[in-house]
Amino acid sequence: MRARWPIVLVAALWVAAFGLDRARDWVAATDLPPLTLPSSVEVVDRNDILLRAYTVADGRWRMTVTPDEVDPSYLAMLVAYEDKRFWQHDGVDWRSMARAVAQAVRSGRVVSGGSTLTMQVARLLEDSGTGKVSGKLRQMRVALALEQRLTKSQILQLYLNLAPFGGNLEGLRAASLTYFGKEPRRLTPAEAALLVAIPQAPESRRPDRHPGRAAEARGRVLERALRDGVISAEQARQTQGERVPDGRQPVPMLAPHLADRVVAENPGVPRLKLTIEAGLQKSLEALAREAVQARGEQLQIAILAADHRSGEILASVGSAGFLADRRQGFVDMTQALRSPGSTLKPLVYGLAFDEGLAHPETMIDDKPVNFGTYAPRNFDKIFRGTVRVREALQMSLNIPVVLLTDALGPAKVIAGMRRAGMAPVLKGDEPGLAISLGGVGVTLHDMVQLYAAIARGGVALPLRVMGDGAPGQRVMSAVAAWQVADVLAGLPPPPGAPSNRLAYKTGTSYGHRDAWAIGFDGRYVVGVWMGRADGTPVPGAFGADTAAPVLFQAIGRISRSLTPLPPAPPATLLVSNAELPQPLRRFRSRTAAFELTADAPVVTFPPEGAEVERLDGQLLVKLRGGRLPLTVMADGVPLRTDLRSREALLAMPGAGFVTLSVIDAEGRSSRVRVLLK
Repeated sequence: MRARWPIVLVAALWVAAFGLDRARDWVAATDLPPLTLPSSVEVVDRNDILLRAYTVADGRWRMTVTPDEVDPSYLAMLVAYEDKRFWQHDGVDWRSMARAVAQAVRSGRVVSGGSTLTMQVARLLEDSGTGKVSGKLRQMRVALALEQRLTKSQILQLYLNLAPFGGNLEGLRAASLTYFGKEPRRLTPAEAALLVAIPQAPESRRPDRHPGRAAEARGRVLERALRDGVISAEQARQTQGERVPDGRQPVPMLAPHLADRVVAENPGVPRLKLTIEAGLQKSLEALAREAVQARGEQLQIAILAADHRSGEILASVGSAGFLADRRQGFVDMTQALRSPGSTLKPLVYGLAFDEGLAHPETMIDDKPVNFGTYAPRNFDKIFRGTVRVREALQMSLNIPVVLLTDALGPAKVIAGMRRAGMAPVLKGDEPGLAISLGGVGVTLHDMVQLYAAIARGGVALPLRVMGDGAPGQRVMSAVAAWQVADVLAGLPPPPGAPSNRLAYKTGTSYGHRDAWAIGFDGRYVVGVWMGRADGTPVPGAFGADTAAPVLFQAIGRISRSLTPLPPAPPATLLVSNAELPQPLRRFRSRTAAFELTADAPVVTFPPEGAEVERLDGQLLVKLRGGRLPLTVMADGVPLRTDLRSREALLAMPGAGFVTLSVIDAEGRSSRVRVLLK
């Protein structure tokens, strides 16, 4: 008989091994449900702060979170309460299961469940019930298979993302944001305990519907946590006065218009990180609501703020409220086509400075003038006579800017807008002189991009909310951009606003339909539009009175003090009118300034369109005709102002395309455009 024991033992071990192998094969053959479920698309700011999230297709909030992003005290409390041996077992806690069965046999009812966190994940993945034996066996098999294929941390993450918290809330993060208004990175012991308790009976323990039951369940979790040493006695005492939330807080919805746009442009991307700064966005959205609060039910507002050095948009407020109200809050007014009023004038002046047509100290007429059937008038119907160009821009006079537009040619103004990255929409096939007074369709985004180019020394940098930016085209020279900024910085601020030399311009479109204010300092650019979304007039709305105060408040919310504007470029002509070259002292119309006669000066070398090399940085220029002395300019910057010969070596600023202009003592001129190497 004794001789048979070794045989029996060997046979038993073989049977056990065979059984284990078959069990492993059975577990390995488990057909697992999908381990990745659709999650809410999220839009976050530059610091990963949630701006807006979207429910999944079935209307549930299911927001991704990892164990590293969760308060460690919650994880400790969860494991201690739900599955003490989570980190040791293989998916099924056989000891707990045996205890649960024994208790059920003794009492004739289920006393404890015995389900591990892994088994709960299996149930949540398959959305299976807990009462039937077949369902429990299936959960055990799936749990064992999960433990074979995933790490404990991955299983824990599945639970954190799938646990039910009542209503349409799935996952710890959605619950924490909804019940406490914060991410689950930092939770109080009472908050952690409530979030541990709810998934056991998510509908009957919803704090927004059953705060009493939720409080009782939370208390039981805290008692267990104290008993198991997860929290201290002092922490337990501190939880006694902490109320259970009795309502749901809305999921963050900052920059909703912008978020909708980037989600539509990036289908299938689960997480979109923007350049927006959440704190500033929230502050400017509040400012927008305040600005229209006492101004009727239809006045609307949009605000766009950016760092013009980098091109990053920091805040985008499409309306005073993302609502289906009389303001039509669902319309993103940063993207709506509107008339810019006078806010395009700085572009015209900058281009005119570059062309050598004018200088800030040039005198220009503000008198009645007709261009065929077009007879522009100033907004206030008053003419100022002869004024400095600086004053004409600061007073936003209409006649001088139309004269400059006529001299430049409207097509050149449109080309300048497009170089700035704008997409102007014309009323007809060809641009007319009225474009400089607002006769063109633009967006707030377009206008802020234009002013950002001026602030950056004349070089456009496309504004962006995602990805990296690359410099665009030059809109105007650095000298012209500085001159425009210097003129705008001399504008007096609105009543009550600080006198801080913010470079800004206001505008009001025809019929008081649009009120604008756009400004910049050495780093930031902000644009404000106010009006009605449907384009109807707003009686009494002026850019200076309506939008400018909001602009100064917005700038103040970005930074306590302005970043200084840059100093003048070395080539800037900083002189009075009397010290200007004779042709720049007084503006002459296009016909007078550029009409060639037999005696008009002409650049004979280099010829139009030529490619020429500089000699030691200098260019040989040959001239003919005109009355001495002559003035020669490159891109509007004087190279020689008292030239008494018709041939000279002139120091050039650098390689690239340049427009050479020659003006004689009587104001007659000509020009050529060449490529310097």
